[in-house]
Amino acid sequence: MDSFFFNITDRRYKITELFKHQEQHVIRVDISNGLVFFDIALMLSEDKTLNLKNIDRMNFIVSVGQGSCLIKDNLTKNSFSLAEHSTYLFATSRQDMEITIHGENKSEIFILFVSDFFIKRYLSNNAYEPINFLYEKLQQEVSLELIHETPTDALSLYLIDKIVSAKHSEKMSSMISEHRAIEYMIHRFSLLDLRVPAEHTVEEINIAAQAKNIILQDFRSPPSIKELARLCGTNDFKLKKYFKKIYQTTIYVYIQKIRLEKANLLLREHLLSVSEIANEVGYKHQGHFSAIFFKTYGVYPKDLKNSL
Repeated sequence: MDSFFFNITDRRYKITELFKHQEQHVIRVDISNGLVFFDIALMLSEDKTLNLKNIDRMNFIVSVGQGSCLIKDNLTKNSFSLAEHSTYLFATSRQDMEITIHGENKSEIFILFVSDFFIKRYLSNNAYEPINFLYEKLQQEVSLELIHETPTDALSLYLIDKIVSAKHSEKMSSMISEHRAIEYMIHRFSLLDLRVPAEHTVEEINIAAQAKNIILQDFRSPPSIKELARLCGTNDFKLKKYFKKIYQTTIYVYIQKIRLEKANLLLREHLLSVSEIANEVGYKHQGHFSAIFFKTYGVYPKDLKNSL
């Protein structure tokens, strides 16, 4: 079997149209050796299947914007149904799989493939770092394993759009794409909940994780603590206690963290004013936004925007 990634003699940034018909397409973009994404947009009346049969150790992240698909592992006969508006992280050390996109009105799917040798560049001395966990997982004989799944959050959608649009850049497409893909990986990998199981009860883990997913769905205007507790089937005292115990931060601080991450990205784009960015990420008053931004990053958003 061949490698899914570049051959040794071919390491250039490369765009390959696997299928193209009017607004429909299946586009493969080789960003760099060990980093590839598929941009899929189809209007199907019947199922379409992509076959992957390779020898690579890799993680891949599938984000289903519209439609649905099925991933079948021909080695173990296991299959995974992927739903609309959801994102999935897989690990595989050897591939013989089929990705079947179901015939529906419209399908929009983004897949980022990351080799183990790309991940290896960023290993740390902390065994509980997500990047270390994923790399060690790939060194095992894993045919196809679902590591993580969540509803697709707003920040992920924003980053996916930036990765896909980077292929239209006239200059330095590879560097721009790789930079944005790494930002996406940092965000997705940071959602992994890695801890020593004995430290937490199943109830604590489930309630905290459910609250986190709800916040990620709408960090611009999240529910109140009492409403969030109700949605998680608990009371506000337990919710705050469990969330702090699991994630080592409060719900309030976590919401600010997600908002500021999005604001930081928007500032780099130079498309919105500071006031518009504040409103975009959920702050009613620019002054409040600027104060929190400065407290977190040590620079005011206006100064940062002007310096870029």
